[in-house]
Amino acid sequence: MKIGITTTVPMEIIFAAGHTPVDLNNVFITGDNPGYLVEEAELAGYPRNVCSWIKGLYSTVLKSKDIRTVIAVTQGDCSNTHALMETLELAGIEIIAFAFPFDRDPDLLRLQMEKLMEHLGTDYETVYATKTKLDQIRQLVWQIDQLTWRENVVHGWENHLFQVNCSDFMGDPDTFAREADEFIAEAKTREPDRKSLRIGYIGVPPIMGDLYDYLESKGGRVVFNETQRQFSMPYHTKDMVEQYRLYTYPYGIFFRLNDICNEISRRKIDGIIHYAQSFCYRQIEDLIIRQKIKMPVLTIEGDKPNQLDARTKMRIDSFLEMLR
Repeated sequence: MKIGITTTVPMEIIFAAGHTPVDLNNVFITGDNPGYLVEEAELAGYPRNVCSWIKGLYSTVLKSKDIRTVIAVTQGDCSNTHALMETLELAGIEIIAFAFPFDRDPDLLRLQMEKLMEHLGTDYETVYATKTKLDQIRQLVWQIDQLTWRENVVHGWENHLFQVNCSDFMGDPDTFAREADEFIAEAKTREPDRKSLRIGYIGVPPIMGDLYDYLESKGGRVVFNETQRQFSMPYHTKDMVEQYRLYTYPYGIFFRLNDICNEISRRKIDGIIHYAQSFCYRQIEDLIIRQKIKMPVLTIEGDKPNQLDARTKMRIDSFLEMLR
């Protein structure tokens, strides 16, 4: 069956059990009318001042004919997920809870994985065989990332798409791998872009669809996607518990900042764009980011699915000009 996920979870377990993970965020934001899905949730009773991602996930599940089970991350993601779980359960959806321990405790994380294996009906041997296959595909996405920041032949949006789709491999790892292979071969024939400003993007993926293209039209190219890169599990480890301990997204801001600062140096980034979703608790972390990152940071905010507004475009223009 298809199993919805509210954010990246150990998908090796889902695939090993013979099911297909579906990242609800990707289905929501790439739909024909994501704004309508947000409005549908508000008509159902979701408050206006709740994150649009949560409202979009709610409507996405209810409108799906295939997804009757959702794995919801209760610790390590949005604090509104608990209420999302309850409203989906009220609508007859089976909910499986999964938690990333805040202190990255390996024993607690292993316990969560084993509970998920037991619930879905699989074992360590099958899971690790699946991990070996998925890791080979992830390496293709790591290569696309290197072609972005080292070889300068991949656009930031293209890199974003491959990285963000590592959350569920679009439900078909083999097809995803073929598409990545073909893309790498084509990208290697391009002329490198060594003139654009090198921008780092940190925070959750944007709800606005034109941010990357607008940046490039103004001479700035994203060479680092913080959270999206984490979906590709960009660390060499054979141990699955350690893999999801190194995965920075579910844990505290200081653990994330270690990775961010390392990549700023390695990728020779000129400036940082910090994206904060409206009504998200992570907006508060901007205070810490601005104190810890010793380089120019532009914080932009998004609410509902749409394009960049005029004010945000003007702020981006001024930021890029300041960097020059």
